[in-house]
Amino acid sequence: MSLPGSFQAKKKDGTIYYRSSITYKNKHISLGSFPTDEEAHAAYVQAGEVLNDKNITIDSYSKACVLVFEKWVILINFRDNNIYFGTPIYVRPKFFYYYLTQKIRLTFDIDDLFFYASHKISHRGGHFFVADYGMQLTINSRYGIKNYAVLDKDYRFINGDIYDYRYVNIEILNSYHGVSLSDTKNTKKYCAKIHLHGNYIIGYYETAIEAAVAYNKAIDIVRRNGCTKNFPFNEIDEISPLVYAEIYSKTKVSKKIMGYLLK
Repeated sequence: MSLPGSFQAKKKDGTIYYRSSITYKNKHISLGSFPTDEEAHAAYVQAGEVLNDKNITIDSYSKACVLVFEKWVILINFRDNNIYFGTPIYVRPKFFYYYLTQKIRLTFDIDDLFFYASHKISHRGGHFFVADYGMQLTINSRYGIKNYAVLDKDYRFINGDIYDYRYVNIEILNSYHGVSLSDTKNTKKYCAKIHLHGNYIIGYYETAIEAAVAYNKAIDIVRRNGCTKNFPFNEIDEISPLVYAEIYSKTKVSKKIMGYLLK
């Protein structure tokens, strides 16, 4: 006979373990799996304390707690906001927090709530990912930040908080493929690069649009010379086709690009 809140289960190899769960506001909540009956029961008792004592906050969590931190956040959000999510979200009136760890707390607009309620965020190499349709996607892509983008060159967080993903806090400084802002002889210019078995500098330009056109022109050149790589193309809606053609014809690119694959 298992202790309250604890249920014996068996793995495929025959190993016995214990699952813990609790019912709150007519919601059956799984608390996780534990190696012993006593630990599963302790998780049940602790969950009851969290759900019934509003003096217990997210910051009350410590390493001594039986529950994992993610479940701790989920329970407190359900208690305070009357809505259950399977991800570690805590809802505020106009935004919400997503707790990756006690030290890493992401902030999002309330409009993103149901996306992150159904998409778990993982953290790897300084980047945040979600699994969507079988693919690992960086969350940056939801906010117009390109995969190659460099913080404070191509985009920035206005308030300086790199964990604050509210739309008003994200400023895109450069939205073009292969383009970055660069200091050249104390003068800020836009550098266009293309990756061809290594990075090739196409050139330096006065504006981001000129650099984006140069990148497109470089793609056309290397494709004509036999390169079959699938490059992303810059769609430049800010200028007319006539202006685009004029910039394209006048824009110079590196001799290395002109001669690529012609050796």
